[in-house]
Amino acid sequence: MKTLRELYKEARYPLAGNGPRNIGVTKKVFEPLDPEMDGDMYGTGVLMGSFEKKMAQVLGKEAAVFFPSGTMAQQVAMRIHCDRKGVNRVAYHPYCHMEIHEQDGLKELHKIESLLLGEEDRLFTLDDIKALVDSEKIQSLDQDLACIVHELPQREIGGQLPELQDLGAMLAYASDHQIVNHLDGARLFECLPYYKCQAKDIAGLFDTVYISFYKGIGGVAGAVLAGDEDFVKEAKIWKRRHGGDLICLYPYVLTSDYYYELRKDRMAHYWEGAKKLAGMFNDIEGVTTVPEIPVTNMFHVYLDAESENVEKAIRKVMEEESLAISGYVREKGGKSTFEISIGDAFDAVSDDKLKASFELFNNALAE
Repeated sequence: MKTLRELYKEARYPLAGNGPRNIGVTKKVFEPLDPEMDGDMYGTGVLMGSFEKKMAQVLGKEAAVFFPSGTMAQQVAMRIHCDRKGVNRVAYHPYCHMEIHEQDGLKELHKIESLLLGEEDRLFTLDDIKALVDSEKIQSLDQDLACIVHELPQREIGGQLPELQDLGAMLAYASDHQIVNHLDGARLFECLPYYKCQAKDIAGLFDTVYISFYKGIGGVAGAVLAGDEDFVKEAKIWKRRHGGDLICLYPYVLTSDYYYELRKDRMAHYWEGAKKLAGMFNDIEGVTTVPEIPVTNMFHVYLDAESENVEKAIRKVMEEESLAISGYVREKGGKSTFEISIGDAFDAVSDDKLKASFELFNNALAE
């Protein structure tokens, strides 16, 4: 019997994403290009330089450097901030990517300690930052903490976002205590419709920022780390130390630029699709989404049913309607759950297809 993941890949109508991540993603970009066009070498050259300058302007920063991965970029950022202050300690949400998805790279490679702000199931607040001293985890914010990382949106809790007023208060408080503010903006462009502003308006609130080109943007791989000139100069050194200066990065740069231009103005459209789809899930008894009304193009679905039953229902929809709901189901907090991020693929799903599929899904869950 085929796995849920295999059925998901074969289904004609995926709810999430921008389509298959196959070699066609690259082929589409390279076919019209002049084969004699110069690439880059070890992170240098006109192609690389022009793209980094472009992204620095988009983010409202003095300079930017392209990395092959966000994991590398953010560890480098933390290392620089900690070295500059002489304090190997940073703070972030319990579900920060550096805490749960990187095999403790920050701690093992750089010996940087992490302090967790707030609780797993919610955004952290100004009170959580102030509570670091009260909890006796540190003696002084000014002297014992180098950087606070904000992830916008917070992916692991459904893409939730703080209100700008609350975000501003946290950033100002940190700055007043000589703490650097860093933005994990892996999905920065996805949150701009909610904030009704441009990328530079959000990135400009932070000292440094990282953005990804393969998530909502849908490129092959790659990231940019941006800040002032001195920070980026130092980041380039650490990039070399990490082995990030591949002999050629142009395949990642060209695809990043192409899909950035293709999708940067479609985020509001994706958001509308997410709100529509979340409403359909919430109309099913025993099913809720987090957030109830999405604030970005993503949300998490929670079901009051055992994962085995949820998988059977999803499987039935994929086999009979070829609608791909999810390729996995996890258990969390006594519920079954999965994530959905809306992209171009959702446009191919008609209202009639959605209606028939959700009726089938609802009935299958009730069996």
